[in-house]
Amino acid sequence: MAYTSNQLHVVYGDGSLGLGGTNFHYLFSYERGGLESLVVNSKEWLYRTPTPLFWRATTDNDHGNGFSVKSAQWYAADRFATCQDIQLTVDDQVVSPLPIAPLNNRYTNHEVADKVSLAYQFVTTTIPSTTVTITYTVTSDGMINVATHYAGQADLPELPAFGLRFVMPTAATGFDYTGLSGETYPDRMAGATKGQFHVDGLPVTPYLVPQECGMHMQAEAVTVTRSATQNNADRQNTPFSLSFSQVDGPFAFSCLPYTAAELENATHMEELPLERRTVLSIYGAVRGVGGIDSWGAEVEKPYRIPADKDIDFSFNIHF
Repeated sequence: MAYTSNQLHVVYGDGSLGLGGTNFHYLFSYERGGLESLVVNSKEWLYRTPTPLFWRATTDNDHGNGFSVKSAQWYAADRFATCQDIQLTVDDQVVSPLPIAPLNNRYTNHEVADKVSLAYQFVTTTIPSTTVTITYTVTSDGMINVATHYAGQADLPELPAFGLRFVMPTAATGFDYTGLSGETYPDRMAGATKGQFHVDGLPVTPYLVPQECGMHMQAEAVTVTRSATQNNADRQNTPFSLSFSQVDGPFAFSCLPYTAAELENATHMEELPLERRTVLSIYGAVRGVGGIDSWGAEVEKPYRIPADKDIDFSFNIHF
């Protein structure tokens, strides 16, 4: 059956799965454990494969109450969680085993589908370990639903955060979002107002020592806008955008030029690298910042993330 604009064009590669349609093409890697290319209107949106996120940059308060030491396992998990299982579903039919070479030779270049899902299961480097499953479901209009599940595990320290990190190839010119005004955290939301907001660039709070910043709680949607690509032949400076929106409930996000590890590594602002990328982190859970009476005061219990409880959240990516 020939591909039509009303269906996904499915390309079964040697080590990846391609999904295409009108003005979009996505590449899901079996080797790298996720979505490694997200092209919309000929613009690439990914610099790295999205990975599970367990860490937010520590604050002075975290250091003061010892949280960064007690939960240090999650820093390693944030950097080195590995994908150990992948399930592919095409039009609600599980494809097993994965159609990697030479099994992909049974397919033509004219395969189509209405809906395709890939579920990637990651195992953390913590002791004991636990799992995170990220499921991407793509429909023929190009929308990607991302559903993320953290399996609760006893005997692990509290989490700093849980989410998914998207690193984009170039720095954004800004972002627009619907949610709470300003920088907010679970225990720092009382003074915020709800509405639609625009932020120019990728601002980093100029603390003496770089640390966690830029969080936006209870967001319904965020749209990131860029005007440059890494393609030297692309000389157009016309802005282009990609949107992320809630499904079952609001999410938290930060949109910065640095990863948590890059913020952690700098002891002063001038030690941060040049702004080259956009790091969009979508969170299903965020630890509060504490410090009610003084820096070093513990975060109140309602604003902590226990490791033994399951966490589920989802959102859509669309253009």
